[in-house]
Amino acid sequence: MSKSSRISGFHKMSPAEQRKAVEEFCGFQAGYLEKMDQDLSLDIQTASRMVENVIGLFEMPYGIATNFKINNKDYLVPMVTEESSVIAACGNAARLAREGGGFFSIVTEPVMIAQIQVVHIKNPHYALVRIYENKERLLALANEQDPMLCSLGGGAFDIEVRIVDAQPQKFLVIHLFVNVKDAMGANAVNTMAEAIALLIEEITGGEVLLRILSNLADRRLARSMVRVPKEALGGEEVVDKILLAYAFAASDPYRAATHNKGIMNGISAVVLATGNDTRAIEAGAHAYACRNGRYTSLTTWEKNIDGDLCGTIELPLALGLVGGATALHPKAKLSLSILNVSSARQLAEITAAVGLAQNLAAVRVLATEGVQKGHMRLHAKNIAVMAGASGPAIDVVAQKLIESGKIRVDKAKEILAEML
Repeated sequence: MSKSSRISGFHKMSPAEQRKAVEEFCGFQAGYLEKMDQDLSLDIQTASRMVENVIGLFEMPYGIATNFKINNKDYLVPMVTEESSVIAACGNAARLAREGGGFFSIVTEPVMIAQIQVVHIKNPHYALVRIYENKERLLALANEQDPMLCSLGGGAFDIEVRIVDAQPQKFLVIHLFVNVKDAMGANAVNTMAEAIALLIEEITGGEVLLRILSNLADRRLARSMVRVPKEALGGEEVVDKILLAYAFAASDPYRAATHNKGIMNGISAVVLATGNDTRAIEAGAHAYACRNGRYTSLTTWEKNIDGDLCGTIELPLALGLVGGATALHPKAKLSLSILNVSSARQLAEITAAVGLAQNLAAVRVLATEGVQKGHMRLHAKNIAVMAGASGPAIDVVAQKLIESGKIRVDKAKEILAEML
């Protein structure tokens, strides 16, 4: 029988108790996660192989979002973020989603796009047809660069050519489509693009300038959907308010930017925890949000015939399980162990659901009590520390701040002074 990610009172447990609960869910040996901080931390030698000019390490909070049921399977989701309330809100939304059966996610094949720009072409239309005429030669040459990927069923499989009418000249843009399997794919597609550059110049008579992947990975989409019963949200009136909040984001780019930032609060936290490329995911998501000519919401929210809230999300998610920081960072490997994922597509299914959960939490609170009440309540501990509290005094000062309704540093200092 599978274990449930619905761990009652998880947020009230001490860190030691939370670690024990995660160990039990994942089937880890007792004490494994405590040992994590000692043996699985990134060391400076490994860090110096990842980036340049390393002089130290920078820690971030590593938390767990509970309650997730995705495609009828329960998950505890590792998240790395510095922002208060993100993990709590995400887990709370996942709890609401369970009332309607949880999240259901699907993803397309892991296809990445390499772009090759060809300039100084005298006859671009003729050159375009010549590229298609030599498509099989180009694909074969590209696939020679990565026989391992091809042996796993991946590799370059198609080409698309466009004429871009830019100033000061027209140029060709060739898209090489590559199934990268369980990799993020940047290295594979970039290597292939470099390898076919000379043959493209020979075919077109032009000069290849840029050859690089695109982070608008719109052939690698992840979709998730959820139904939340109106009773779980507080009634149909709350559903209607959420729909109005969504309509604001769908129609106004100023609101959509913050709406989507909230979605990425969840997605980027999972991407970072698993050692994937947060900047690539964020760039692709925001580009996809304006694919129809204007910037809009990455999610949709509707009401079904029963008055329940139904939501969807769709965005590119170029995530990998092999290569890059995922293969080097010890805690990225730990995150994948906690998630117990077997493919990059499964990781994308989870990540899309997290984005939808984060958005559900945000639009619900914005449409009801307002964002500051809950956020500042969770932020109170940070304010207490900023005022000089330490040890057990942090919780005491934080609670008094919440009771006062004045979650400010000056108020925290006043409370701290009264305690001394």
